[in-house]
Amino acid sequence: MSTTGNSTLGGQQPRKHYGITSSISLAFPREIDHIYTQKLTEAMKPFGVFEGEDELSHRLAVLGKLNSFVKEWIAEISESKNLPLSAVANVGGKIFTFGSYRLGVHTKGADIDALCVAPRHVERTDFFSSFFEKLKRHDEIKDLRAVEDAFVPVIKFKFDGIEIDLLFARLALQSIPDNLDLRGDSLLRNLDIRCIRSLNGCRVTDEILYLVPNKENFRLTLRAIKLWAKRRGIYSNMLGFLGGVSWAMLVARTCQLYPNAVAATLVHKFFLVFSKWEWPNPVLLKQPEDSNLNLPVWDPRVNPSDRYHLMPIITPAYPQQNSTYNVSTSTRTIMSEEFRNGLSVTDEILQGKADWSKLFEPPNFFQKYKHYIVLTASASTEDNHLEWIGLVESKIRVLVGNLERNEYITLAHVNPQSFPGSKENHNENEFVSMWFIGISFKKLDNSDCVNIDLTYDIQSFTDTVYRQASNINMLKDGMTIEATHVKKKQLHHYLPPELVQRKKKVKIKYRSVYIHIEIEIIFDIVDILKCLLYFQRLPSKELPDASSPIPTSNLRVIKNSIRLTLNR
Repeated sequence: MSTTGNSTLGGQQPRKHYGITSSISLAFPREIDHIYTQKLTEAMKPFGVFEGEDELSHRLAVLGKLNSFVKEWIAEISESKNLPLSAVANVGGKIFTFGSYRLGVHTKGADIDALCVAPRHVERTDFFSSFFEKLKRHDEIKDLRAVEDAFVPVIKFKFDGIEIDLLFARLALQSIPDNLDLRGDSLLRNLDIRCIRSLNGCRVTDEILYLVPNKENFRLTLRAIKLWAKRRGIYSNMLGFLGGVSWAMLVARTCQLYPNAVAATLVHKFFLVFSKWEWPNPVLLKQPEDSNLNLPVWDPRVNPSDRYHLMPIITPAYPQQNSTYNVSTSTRTIMSEEFRNGLSVTDEILQGKADWSKLFEPPNFFQKYKHYIVLTASASTEDNHLEWIGLVESKIRVLVGNLERNEYITLAHVNPQSFPGSKENHNENEFVSMWFIGISFKKLDNSDCVNIDLTYDIQSFTDTVYRQASNINMLKDGMTIEATHVKKKQLHHYLPPELVQRKKKVKIKYRSVYIHIEIEIIFDIVDILKCLLYFQRLPSKELPDASSPIPTSNLRVIKNSIRLTLNR
């Protein structure tokens, strides 16, 4: 939190403001804003974004037990390392949460990101050996696995049905008090880089909560924006969109600019602010501070590579990092379009012309482009498949980058959702996942007839994936990856009909009768005009009623029947 200048006219106290600039508006909510906020809450409930009291209590109980395990284990380790009994009794240890659970915006069934903080005499190797073994002995712990060589090492498990990702950090302290605050930069002194990375999630989450003017308004707004981003297919840090912490920082910045607004207003202002944001100007929640610990921080004045970041959103805790370094030209274009669309929809909602449910309508990705890349990853066992698709998904950005560099491609849009492979295209004993990338080609003059070959772009991507898998000894028999260029009309070979068929409603006034045509097959305007010609030849008394399909024999271009409803 910061303040404006030291003095103001009339000797009044300077007005407090949040973030790096003064607020855009200090307006307080009107009664209608509260009504719209209540309607927003109701519209989100069917999507399972709010957890019930029983589930919340269950999470708290699980975290309490896990905290006890940590304290017991640290006491046992301390004793085995010959610490005096008086020190063992007070050595402490604690579980901290971060991410969506700590922010208070987790959904039903979501996992919990947590951090085990230990004193200086407890080593990382102890965490991945003796603590891992301690967890293994508990019946309530299932699916236990350690990922020790990850960028941020983690133990993953299910505790009484709740998925937990547990990180580890040892601090340069003799004991860990229960009231420890991780926000202080001095805690980072003399720590190894893996501990600093592990602490980062907690420190960023706590700093975000500290920097927003009203936590409840922030939480409800963030729930709405996260739901919107997931529904619109732009929630994935790995694939070059934004992840949870980035969305949280954008919402936090909106809250700073409109500190007294309630959620309905804040959702609208979110789209207003970021549909007009001039990227790559960074989004900052506070002025970066240098703690003189010589850790690398995001600073385009010093680091040439930081100058190429397209959509920088900077974490508020030292060492400050850009949380969106994966964003590409295509993903920024797609998100900017979604911000503008969100503004248009919320304008309608706040004018009473639409309901909040319209904001959460998914786009029809499979109707949007004429060309697609189908990326198929296969493996011969379920375990191999899980491992393989994790690697493939983490590399899809490489393929998007290759396609973006093709001079004839203007946009490569990856759908974050993966789909199971159809049995007719693959062997029964294969485990298959597919991703789809929509492609926009540059419009060329008729004279520029070009045959665009994507072989090199695709081949260099598959080579990268195989090489990476080989380097980390992951590649096993049956693991394959294939990328195929298809046209929209070929998608039905890969996907169920409900995903690729267009549902379109057309309303035509004809002979004082409004005809509503709902078409559930891929149509173009020519087909619709042919329908109208058919109606024109019918006497009024022969116009079909709501339950009558049109005989397909009369409409050769139509492969499915069309349902009509007539409103006189």
